[in-house]
Amino acid sequence: MRIDIITVLPELLESPLNHSIMKRAKERGFLEIHLHQLRDHAVNKYGQVDDTQYGGGAGMVLMCEPLSDCIEKLQAERTYDEIIYLTPDGKTFHQKMANTLSLKGNLMMICGHYKGIDQRIRDLYVTLEISIGDYVLSGGELAAAILVDSIGRLIPGVLNDETSALTDSHQDGLLAPPVYTRPAEFKGLKVPEVLLNGHFKMIEEWRQEEALKRTEERRPDLME
Repeated sequence: MRIDIITVLPELLESPLNHSIMKRAKERGFLEIHLHQLRDHAVNKYGQVDDTQYGGGAGMVLMCEPLSDCIEKLQAERTYDEIIYLTPDGKTFHQKMANTLSLKGNLMMICGHYKGIDQRIRDLYVTLEISIGDYVLSGGELAAAILVDSIGRLIPGVLNDETSALTDSHQDGLLAPPVYTRPAEFKGLKVPEVLLNGHFKMIEEWRQEEALKRTEERRPDLME
């Protein structure tokens, strides 16, 4: 998979996308991540990529020309399955969306900034608008990092244990059950006996029951 990210602050993405699982995914050739500085397509020598809003109001807006130039340059080199704009008014991101996107070949992400991007870019180029939650960030960079991580880890071969992603919270519509490791007793709290008996059918039944219980307690909306 290849992911191209358009941003005015590529340095915000360099660290989260160059460590841990994403680093391994790139080293193993499963994932390519390319950051594109929007100011390379500025409208003047001062690096301008934003301007005031028509109609007045606080906050600047990313202009059409720089974004259009960058998007079309990338489109001339390859076809994109989705052109994603990270925005608070997009569809709320969830695990099923991550699963679907992980099957794609090429993705482009546009990180908004200030008051966002000119609506005409959304109308002309964007195929999918995504929000990571009902709150506002300073820009789309951190949201893009979250998307890349959640999508990238689902690509076959990225995780060492292929079944690991399949048992994550939300993968089957439920929250994950509690997990334990050594020691068997810690400060008076013991690991549930069922996890120590080696009976795999009983363990799976316990985990399913605990997943249902945890989901009912913490996210009853998922049960609906």
